[in-house]
Amino acid sequence: MKVLFTSLAHHTHYYPLVPLAWALRTAGHEVRIASQPELTDVITGTGLTAVPVEWSLGALEDLGLLGKLHDEASAHVQGFDYAARGEHPWTYEQLLALENVMVPTLYGALNNDTMVDALVDFARSWQPDLVVWETFTLAGAIAARVTGAAHCRLVSGPDISVRARKEFLRLAAEQEPEHREDPTAEWLERTLRRLGCAAGFDEDLVTGQWTVNTTPPSTQLDLDLPTVQVRHVPYNGPAVVPEWLRSHPGRSRVCVTLGSSASDVGVDMAELLAHLAELDAEIVATVDEATREAAKDLPDNVRLVDFVPLNDLLPTCDAVVHHGGVGTKATAELHAVPQLILAFGWDTEVMGRGLEDIGAGLCVPSDGLLPDVLRKQVQRLISEPSFAHGARRLQEELLAVPSPNEVVPVLERLVAEHRGAPGAATAEHGTNGLGHHRG
Repeated sequence: MKVLFTSLAHHTHYYPLVPLAWALRTAGHEVRIASQPELTDVITGTGLTAVPVEWSLGALEDLGLLGKLHDEASAHVQGFDYAARGEHPWTYEQLLALENVMVPTLYGALNNDTMVDALVDFARSWQPDLVVWETFTLAGAIAARVTGAAHCRLVSGPDISVRARKEFLRLAAEQEPEHREDPTAEWLERTLRRLGCAAGFDEDLVTGQWTVNTTPPSTQLDLDLPTVQVRHVPYNGPAVVPEWLRSHPGRSRVCVTLGSSASDVGVDMAELLAHLAELDAEIVATVDEATREAAKDLPDNVRLVDFVPLNDLLPTCDAVVHHGGVGTKATAELHAVPQLILAFGWDTEVMGRGLEDIGAGLCVPSDGLLPDVLRKQVQRLISEPSFAHGARRLQEELLAVPSPNEVVPVLERLVAEHRGAPGAATAEHGTNGLGHHRG
């Protein structure tokens, strides 16, 4: 069969798709990866075939007022209380405001008409049997609906946006008809009509006909969605194991990585590392050139690197401090490494609190973070056995989940059931196939 993957043009969104794409490819299926031209070299660097689709916005810094609006909207969405930690539950007005911001400035901007039209044109010519789309590229679901392909959503972190939407729909049903709005449905319905698609909107354009989830089942939100569980397989991009990593340091090792979101976290990395240097441990930190210069006088137990493959580094670590990146979190889970997440918005607090509940890590809000507090929390991770035990339980759970190769027959069966039947009801299957997961 022909399988089309769609991804936002950022490697952190694309990399979680790579193992499943290769599993389908080595099973004999044709695979294409569609994204904006900025990701083409990254895609071809993974050995897969890229389909560049145009994106009309260009660089946000060149957009003037629209770029400023996008930045302000992103800040609002990032800071939304996805963990529902306040004294009162979400209200309809709060969730409607979230939808009203997300649709034009996030989903609609990332899946604008130019990008959607180019993707649909390719899908009409290539005629995929299955479209696999990551959560930010709803254009994949649109292209599947227009062409009659089966489609599924790949989730690699807490499914916060769908949880918020499900609560929004529940509260909307309680409103008087004249007070009900659904910006997401209106945008998608309008887009389908513009494309001449007779099949209109239904909720699987937001959730997928089924979800492929790479996170451990116990860490998933309780959304009662048809779900195929698949084990996370780390992919870090091109990687070389450095010589210093080929032997154990002889004492505890702590990895500190803030990934591509370092500026969002708002932490002074040099100051943070200076406090962590007080630990009886080797600190391995991935930093940029500016941080390397600012931190050049740190003690010898701090090793500064620009990049090191986490799948090779983390098995040697006793703890990892990070920003809630889904790749870092998943790789730490696979190698049973206790984690400390610096929560700065989006889904980071949800995943951090989840690790605390399981006993596999700690969560510290980055807002107003005191480096001395962070040092004490890292000391707990490397000295209190309960965190290592919790991390091993999470590892055992993840290793029991089928690998990407093992789920290929499940996907083949689901495609046969769903292709050409947009909006069809989803049947519940057994735990080795497709089931309604409740985390």
